[in-house]
Amino acid sequence: MLEGKAVIRESDMPEEMQSRVTELAYQALDLYEVSDCQSIAHYIKQKFDEAYGAAWHCVVGKDFGSCITHLCGSFIFFHVEMMEFLIFKDGKEFTESKEEAIGVLQKSKQIDS
Repeated sequence: MLEGKAVIRESDMPEEMQSRVTELAYQALDLYEVSDCQSIAHYIKQKFDEAYGAAWHCVVGKDFGSCITHLCGSFIFFHVEMMEFLIFKDGKEFTESKEEAIGVLQKSKQIDS
C-alpha cells in the first residue's frame, strides 16, 4: 500500500464525496497490489455506482492523459504518492445511454430493411 496522503489537484465534488473517494482509494490500495490499476479502478467505480448511481468512471495509473466531459459536481483528480486517480460521472445516466443505444440499433435495423 502507498502510505502518502491524498493530494487533490482538481475537483468540483462536494467535500463529503471527496472524502469518500479518497477513503475508497486507500481501501483499494490495501486490497490490491499497487500495480493492479484495473482492479483498483474497478473497486472505486463499483462503490461509487452503488452509493451515487450508475455511470461513474475511474482511471488509475502513474502516467496518463485525459480529456473528458463530466456532470457538474462529479469530478475529482488526485494522487497518492505517484499513483493518480481520476473519477467522474459522465453526462448521461446509464439507463438513458442504454435506451439511446437500443434506439440507435432499432433505427439502423429499420434503415437496413
